[in-house]
Amino acid sequence: MDQKLRVVVASPLSGELCDLVTRVEPRIELVVDQGLLPPMRWPGDHAGDPDFSRTASQQSRFDGLVDTADALYGLPDESPAALRRTVETNPRLRWVHTMPAGGGAQVKAAALAADQLERIAFTTSAGVHGSNLAEFAVFGVLAGAKDLPRLLKQQAAREWHGRWCMRQVDEMTILVLGMGGIGRACATRFIALGAKVIGVSRSACDVPGLSAVVHPSALVDAMAHADALVVTLPGTDATHHLVNADVLEAAPPDCILVSVGRGTVIDEQALVGALRSGAIGYAAMDVFESEPLLPESPLWDMPNVLISPHTAALNAAEDRRIAELFAENARRLLDGVALINPVNTHEFY
Repeated sequence: MDQKLRVVVASPLSGELCDLVTRVEPRIELVVDQGLLPPMRWPGDHAGDPDFSRTASQQSRFDGLVDTADALYGLPDESPAALRRTVETNPRLRWVHTMPAGGGAQVKAAALAADQLERIAFTTSAGVHGSNLAEFAVFGVLAGAKDLPRLLKQQAAREWHGRWCMRQVDEMTILVLGMGGIGRACATRFIALGAKVIGVSRSACDVPGLSAVVHPSALVDAMAHADALVVTLPGTDATHHLVNADVLEAAPPDCILVSVGRGTVIDEQALVGALRSGAIGYAAMDVFESEPLLPESPLWDMPNVLISPHTAALNAAEDRRIAELFAENARRLLDGVALINPVNTHEFY
């Protein structure tokens, strides 16, 4: 008889996608109580409705379920503290799949012991958002290249004057900071548009058409030749404020910046200064150091900034893609094959 993997669904998942998971990998014993999970308000709403709550009895039932799991579909309540409680209570737990692409940050926040990190495999949903974020990156670079703020201002004022030259993407050098799944997706699209694309990565990249790959230690020098910088890195200790004042001041005038990784990679105070000085001519940002973006942030009022409320990754197909990824990783776990998107439990990305 085939080994069964007892998977407890700890994050909202529709009945249709529950069926998909077990259809793709029949060796999963999927345990889900929809009454104990918060309703989703939109695709990718893995934390669910914040007004949802459980009675003491319901919470006890929920905890009892996750404490019998071989594997978890999502963190309980998307909470690192709840993950830690579960890990400490459930010695049979072998694998936890996190919903975000940057799920390593959740694992780090759980502050698990070294032996717990070694005992349990952690994976993320990296890759399912790549196409969406790459399109936002293209949109951001085009918005800067085509002077979107000026166009909107003149349209609002009903002004027809001052024709000017717009930049062409196929004449630009675009620096992609981080060559993981999102970075590779961005690079591929900019290469298709004819841009010269330089990747910034600690390791080699195999993206066809990439002009060069430079190490992050050479970021300041590389910025001197960049018409646009696309930031796709995860938030780790190593990437914190990697895009700092030195990097931004090295940029040619009116350089375009797009941020689709994690907000902590960019020193926002330094970015505000660069936007005011003209070192950065335009910024399209989906992620920020503090979220929601504080009302007093000067970024809100800057005409050369486009603010997206961390929504560029969302797509109606996201939940299905994560379910398919989970089912594939369940097959790999049961067959003793390396998992997709394992969390690096030293740097937590």
